[in-house]
Amino acid sequence: MPESRSRSKQKKKGYTPPPPRRKPGRKASPKWYVFLIVGVMAVGVAMIVGNYMGLMPGTRVVTAGVTNVNAKPLYMWIGLGCIGLGFLGSTRWR
Repeated sequence: MPESRSRSKQKKKGYTPPPPRRKPGRKASPKWYVFLIVGVMAVGVAMIVGNYMGLMPGTRVVTAGVTNVNAKPLYMWIGLGCIGLGFLGSTRWR
């Protein structure tokens, strides 16, 4: 049976990882951007919670001495919009 050629043994070198690649056009986000994102999301959550607790204008109705909370869908949609804007802003954070 024929023998295969043996490879010449080369001196082994340690693994050297390639240098990190940076795209020239991308910069880090400013420090205030994180606070803006969290703030917009917190306003949205506070608006939704305040709507259902009757803290928003026009949501508390007093009838015959009994206070009823009448949640408005407008405040819920505005709150969800703020949360969505915060989420979209967080996807652009670097």
